[in-house]
Amino acid sequence: MQLQADLGLIGLAVMGQNLVLNMADHGFTVAVFNRTTSVVDDFIKGPAEGKKIVGTHSIKEFFQTLKRPRRVMFMVKAGNAVDDLINQCLAYLEPGDIIIDGGNSNFFDTNRRSKELKAKGINFLGVGISGGEEGARHGPSIMPGGQIEAWPAVKPIFQAISAKVGNEPCCDWVGEDGAGHYVKMVHNGIEYGDMQLICEAYDLMKRGLNLSAREMADIFTRWNKGVLDSYLIEITSKIFTVLDGDNQPLVDKILDVAGQKGTGKWTAIDALNMGMPLTLIGEAVFSRFLSSMYEERQEASQVLGDETKPISQKGHEFSDALEQALYASKIVSYAQGFLLMRQAAVEYKWKLNFGAIALMWRGGCIIRSAFLGKIKEAFEQDPDLHSLLLAPYFVQALKKAEAGWRKVVATAAECGIPTPCFATALSFYDGFRSKRLPANLLQAQRDYFGAHTYERLDRPRGEFLHTNWS
Repeated sequence: MQLQADLGLIGLAVMGQNLVLNMADHGFTVAVFNRTTSVVDDFIKGPAEGKKIVGTHSIKEFFQTLKRPRRVMFMVKAGNAVDDLINQCLAYLEPGDIIIDGGNSNFFDTNRRSKELKAKGINFLGVGISGGEEGARHGPSIMPGGQIEAWPAVKPIFQAISAKVGNEPCCDWVGEDGAGHYVKMVHNGIEYGDMQLICEAYDLMKRGLNLSAREMADIFTRWNKGVLDSYLIEITSKIFTVLDGDNQPLVDKILDVAGQKGTGKWTAIDALNMGMPLTLIGEAVFSRFLSSMYEERQEASQVLGDETKPISQKGHEFSDALEQALYASKIVSYAQGFLLMRQAAVEYKWKLNFGAIALMWRGGCIIRSAFLGKIKEAFEQDPDLHSLLLAPYFVQALKKAEAGWRKVVATAAECGIPTPCFATALSFYDGFRSKRLPANLLQAQRDYFGAHTYERLDRPRGEFLHTNWS
């Protein structure tokens, strides 16, 4: 007799396969289907052999294996592929069944799908999953959102397979409709920022201090034992130790053109739409765009020159300052990300638990770090905290890091080494703490050429005035 599956998964690329194996390891029976059915056969005969995993060769056969309510998870490319798959499945679904989109879908699409399927009596969940192949296999960060009625039916599965911090699963309910995919989007935007900050630190070490890959590996290993303890710092230290066939660092042989899948861009676009100053993530996205202008950069290096000045400070002194700059900029990046989520909660009427989100990111995901524990503590101490920059721990951390941070940004500018994320983080910090900004002049200019009006310091807010400046 064929096993009745607790959940079915469609899409057996690497992430899908690893999630299925993870579920089977935790005692769940999983049915699988893939458009190319030979992939199903190879999976069943290979990694899935001997496990409670049911291979199927058609959508009809796939649905026949599922317990009710049917729980169907998609791990397919975002976009039209998700809509096409939903349409294929509808003929086999009944009211109360659950579709789970575990890909990197745009939250606007998830909002739409949630409403459309709810009207048909079908529950829909948009679930952000982070951690890459390793996380999917051994414990990812899982960010579920959608129709909360469906959450109890999948909660035991998702919390069992997710990463754990202590006994706490890195998975909890996020919010209605596209909230789960939104939080995953912001996670990915922050990931862009973290990676770009690390790359800027690397550039200063390599071009400014002329350090070897081995020396940089040692510095990153040391950093990973302090406030910067994180997955990205850890893997960076290991990258520097990998040698190519000629015994030279492999990282030096890689073309300096960055790829992307768009989620960082989505974060920046949504920040612009909501008027939120996500400057660091924006610069991280633009830095990837600039790297892709490879031919233009080669020409410009000949015309404008590619010379940089060496950093005159002692290596260990500057690397200590760099550690502080990296930590302070990281604080600003996360503060901006949480500001955006706070605004999104208002805009889209979601009830987001920011401490729980920090916990979900604390393990399993790409941006996991000890630092996220401090964010969770900050929101536990003050659930209505307007900005992480105002939390006592981060206030002190920024003050401690400020001198080194300014030294790094100033030195980079003097040496001609670009640090867009370090610099914009410092500018945001200075702007955020400025009681008065020069926007008063900007408003005068707008009123001069366009009669856009302005408010006065000595009048109540909301009273707008116009002057005939000419």
